[in-house]
Amino acid sequence: MPWSPSDNSAGPRKVLVFEPDAEGHSQEWLEHLIVFAAERADLSLAVLVPQPLFEPLKRAVPLGALGRIRILALTPRERARCVMKPFTMAALARWWTMRRYLEQTGADQGFFLGLDFLALPLAFGLGAGGKGLSGILFRPSVHYGDIGPYAPSRGERLRDLRKTILYRAMLRNPALERVLSLDPFFPVHARAHYRGGEKVAALPDPTHPRIEQRTNHVPAAFPAGRTGFLLFGYLAERKGPLVVLDALRQLAPEIAARTAVLFAGRVDPALGSAIEERRAALEREQPGLWLRIDDRRLDSGELAALVRQSDVVLAPYQRFVGSSGVLLWAALNGRPVLAQNYGLVGRLTREHRLGLSVDACAPAEVAREMTRMVSDGPARFFDPESAERFASAQTPQRFASLVLSV
Repeated sequence: MPWSPSDNSAGPRKVLVFEPDAEGHSQEWLEHLIVFAAERADLSLAVLVPQPLFEPLKRAVPLGALGRIRILALTPRERARCVMKPFTMAALARWWTMRRYLEQTGADQGFFLGLDFLALPLAFGLGAGGKGLSGILFRPSVHYGDIGPYAPSRGERLRDLRKTILYRAMLRNPALERVLSLDPFFPVHARAHYRGGEKVAALPDPTHPRIEQRTNHVPAAFPAGRTGFLLFGYLAERKGPLVVLDALRQLAPEIAARTAVLFAGRVDPALGSAIEERRAALEREQPGLWLRIDDRRLDSGELAALVRQSDVVLAPYQRFVGSSGVLLWAALNGRPVLAQNYGLVGRLTREHRLGLSVDACAPAEVAREMTRMVSDGPARFFDPESAERFASAQTPQRFASLVLSV
């Protein structure tokens, strides 16, 4: 049964968290919120999610918190509306769904796990019947010229102009109380450029690897005597696998003979033929190179073992906007990254001395930096103490406390 609005006058503060997307880190992040809320007797939490997340999250609620933490499932029709195209219609559907469930649950506050979609309705001044709204902004890019190398394309200029207009308008909406940004540099920009910019605050990325200790049965991932480069996760084009393969063709033979590269994760079916063509070319042109592609989903224990066995973690994203949990995986395991120099990923890599940043869209540049790491040793480009400080600040507990504090 949903909470009754009449309960709103007394008892714990009630927060409704809404996320219609079952992909990515949604389940993990919502579990962080459930764990935190379970320890707070002054907080009641409702979590509104699509059907695939309903049972896993329901099982994550501790027995002692069943009265204060509720998991609610979207109907198939509600979920379809919230993820449909065009995205403007999905944005309005998400706003309307939140407003309706705020009334149904009697929650005091509504929190969107992903606020980027809501920029348009909030910019139009739409509210929630007097209830406060907040959320996480994943993809601010309007400030990239302030934080590192940035030569935007025409499309990127138009994108940033559109975001500037929407951010300026939505921050003036009195219903929007807080905007939490995974980019720690955006709040400074917002306060300097937007009325209402003081609503924007930094939020740590909670993509904290569950480091499994029982990984003794994972075989050696890389051959001895080579520098091991690891690219892991879902291998879509934006992750840079094609650029890495093109870069490997440009390595000097003596460097290739000292290099091992492992792709670990599901390969986007759209890239299958392109990757196979490049792998076949490498077999002919770089016989001394060691290359393996493990096309399957790996669990967290396997990934933790692979990261520890590697020498360098690859993050050659293709002008990716936002943060990346790959940086945390590498930092927590004491491994340098070779990352894009663009945007937040590049800035964090440089500022915390997590490895090398490079124009990841240029295979020749990637090949040059891989050569440096093989020749000079990866440790030269990595500050373990700075990396540890970076990782220690990005905890799930801190994330949850900021999301659920009002």
